[in-house]
Amino acid sequence: METKQLQYDDIASPSKQLAAIPGTDTQNLPKLIPAQPAQNQWQEISKAITKFGEQFPENLEKFSNAYKQPLIALGWVFLTFVLVKVILAILSAINDIPLAQPLFELIGISYSSWFSFRYLLRTSTREELAAEIDLIKKQFLG
Repeated sequence: METKQLQYDDIASPSKQLAAIPGTDTQNLPKLIPAQPAQNQWQEISKAITKFGEQFPENLEKFSNAYKQPLIALGWVFLTFVLVKVILAILSAINDIPLAQPLFELIGISYSSWFSFRYLLRTSTREELAAEIDLIKKQFLG
């Protein structure tokens, strides 16, 4: 192993000048440093992956702190979308039950009729409904 190192040092030393072509002047030619042994491409890739893996928790924390509000809003949008899909699936399953759809239509029509007769026909009942709506708004909005 020492002989290989000595040979490499002998070739790379600037004191010995080797001419590419005998009889040519090598004084004006640039001197190159000896080539380093090439690193395996897989080693470079694995180093990059491990570096990314080590820095991932820190980068994730920085990202979540910088974009906290948009991430929360995006989460709510996603949750709403999933919730709507689940509700639609449940309603579709209920509609497949025989006689359930006509029964629910009958309940809806009867409730709409009762609401119209109770609150929408007379002025005094419309004012009562408006007062109830305002009370509910004040409770929720403050």
